[in-house]
Amino acid sequence: MNNGPAATSGNCLNARDESRKESSMNLRNLTKSILLASATMAILGPAAAMAQGNEGAAAAAAGASVGKGLAVLGAGVAVVGGGLGIGLTGKGAVESIARQPEAAGKIQINMILAAALIEGATLFAVAVGFLAK
Repeated sequence: MNNGPAATSGNCLNARDESRKESSMNLRNLTKSILLASATMAILGPAAAMAQGNEGAAAAAAGASVGKGLAVLGAGVAVVGGGLGIGLTGKGAVESIARQPEAAGKIQINMILAAALIEGATLFAVAVGFLAK
């Protein structure tokens, strides 16, 4: 039986890996739940508006409302994607700087440029989502 430092550190690493996998699965489940709830609200919200009035104008307004709801939902997904992209860019930059501290200046400049481009694309997607008819 080996109870030395190597066995102890190996167990800690396995526990960390399991904890990371578990938190990653929890994050995936939370993301799926949020997207499902948002899509349900975007689709069922106009149906509730239609239930209140039986006129044809209400049905047309509800159809336009579904389109706007889905467009705003798409804008929200674009924001989440942009946030993840900038986060991954920052993560990669920090890891690169940790491996090569002498290249920190060049890495930071490229990271900021990439983050600005990601944010610009995200802002464009949000604007298109809110301008949808």
